[in-house]
Parts: sequence; structure tokens; C-alpha cells
Amino acid sequence: MRQAVIVEGKYDKIKLSSLLDAIIIPTDGFGIFKDKEKMNLIRRLAEERGILILTDSDAAGFVIRNYLSGCIPSSQIQHVYIPDILGKEKRKDKPSKEGKLGVEGIPQELLIEALRKAGVTWDETSPQPRSKSRDITNLDLYEDGIVGSEGSKSRRLELLSQLSLPEHLSTKSLLQMLNTFLTYDQYKQAVDQLNGRSTTQAE
Repeated sequence: MRQAVIVEGKYDKIKLSSLLDAIIIPTDGFGIFKDKEKMNLIRRLAEERGILILTDSDAAGFVIRNYLSGCIPSSQIQHVYIPDILGKEKRKDKPSKEGKLGVEGIPQELLIEALRKAGVTWDETSPQPRSKSRDITNLDLYEDGIVGSEGSKSRRLELLSQLSLPEHLSTKSLLQMLNTFLTYDQYKQAVDQLNGRSTTQAE
């Protein structure tokens, strides 16, 4: 899917990852209200490829949905709504405050149906390839000292800061973001800037 999918929590992301080949960003519930880095990332994704907002059907889910809708142009948003189904997620001791199943709890077929009702079709939303020589890979990150080597953490944080990306991205998410926002050549230019600063500091 071309659009990035915005969900509430990590268990929603896990559920959707088994169904969709897409960038999936959790808001960490109401944490999005104070997380400026993540909000900036969502704005960039919305501008670059559009976003699908898929939150729970309870009041809290609609508060998050409305907050995102107020921060991002409507032309960049597609809303997906899950049905109200009473029940309890298996991992929880008791139902939610309103007793409704969230995204993580509803059956897969209903999630797919909700996407289709919203007008999401896999053919129409398949990514259009960027004009670039090739994708950025895990091996590139390793060879450039961004992961897996001594001093890689500080280099990774410096790269994330340079690209205005959140510092807590996992390696998998970092690769997704790099390949979303940069061509391979632009990535190498960013690494060269890192190396240039390191050389200057060493002198």
C-alpha cells in the first residue's frame, strides 16, 4: 500500500503487519499530543504518500483521529472506521471502558472489509517506484557505520537529527523512512556530510 497507516498502539501495528505491506505508525495513544517528532514524521508521510487513519471505534480513538485531522490537510487523509463490536482482547484482563474491541481485537476479515468500505484497494494504492538507482539496505547502514559497529549509535542519532527523523526509530523503521524520503544518492550525500563533520571534529 502506498499510504502510511496510523494506528493507536503497538498491538494494532502487529495485527496490521500480518495483513498489509505498508508503513504502519502507532501514535502510542494520547502520547501523540506531546510527541512533536512523531507528529512531524506523520506530517511528512502524509505529504509524501498520504495516510490512512485507523483508530479504535471508542471515544478515545475518535479524539486521536480528530487531533490528527486537525493537524494534517484533509486531502492527505483517508479515514478507515472499524465497526462497534463488544468484547475483550485476549491479552487483557477486562474489556475497555466502553467494552468495544479495538483494531487489535476485531477479526481480520472485518479489518479488510473496513479498508474496502473506505475505498482502499490494493491495486490502486500500490507504491509508485521512486526514480532512484536502488533501495537503501541493511548492509548500507552497516557499511556506513549507522548500525552494528562501534560508535554506530551516535552516528545513527546524528543522521536522524540531520534528517529530522525521530531518534527512537528501530532499524527496520529507519530503513522504511530512508527509502520513503530519500533516494540512495541522497542517503549517501547525508552520510558524506556525517563523515565531513567527523573529520572536522577530529582535526
